[in-house]
Amino acid sequence: MSVTLVDTGPLVAYLSGADSAHDWALAAFDSLPPPLLTCEAVITETCFLMLRSFKSCDLVLQMLDRGAIEIRFSLASERVRIRNLMQRYADTPMSLADACLVRMSELLPDSRVLTMDSDFSVYRRHGRQAIPLLTPFA
Repeated sequence: MSVTLVDTGPLVAYLSGADSAHDWALAAFDSLPPPLLTCEAVITETCFLMLRSFKSCDLVLQMLDRGAIEIRFSLASERVRIRNLMQRYADTPMSLADACLVRMSELLPDSRVLTMDSDFSVYRRHGRQAIPLLTPFA
C-alpha cells in the first residue's frame, strides 16, 4: 500500500477555507487514508504560515494529536543526505522541508508526495527517479 507524504502547501490549503486550493485539499485529504506522513520542517513551515495568517497553529498540532499526520523523519540521522540534496538543487533553491520530503520518498519507495510546489517536478529521488506526486495541477 502506498503512503502519502504531505507538504506545507496542501496542509495550509486544507486548514484555511480562504485558500484558493482549499476545495482541492479537502478532496485530497478525504481520499487518502491516514496517517499522512511528514517531517518537522513541514510542520514548522505550516505553523509559521498559519500564525501569520490566523494567529494560531493549533489546527496543525491537533492533526498531529489525532494521528491524521505523523512525523516519521529524523533530520539528525539524515543530515548528510539532506545537505547533499540542498547542494544539488541550490539553483532552485531547495528548502529544508523539500529536501526532507525528497529524502523521505527515497526511504519509503512506495510513497507519493502531496504538494502544490512545482519544484517537485524537478527533484529526483536517488538522483534520477521522478517522485510520484499528487498535485492540483495533474
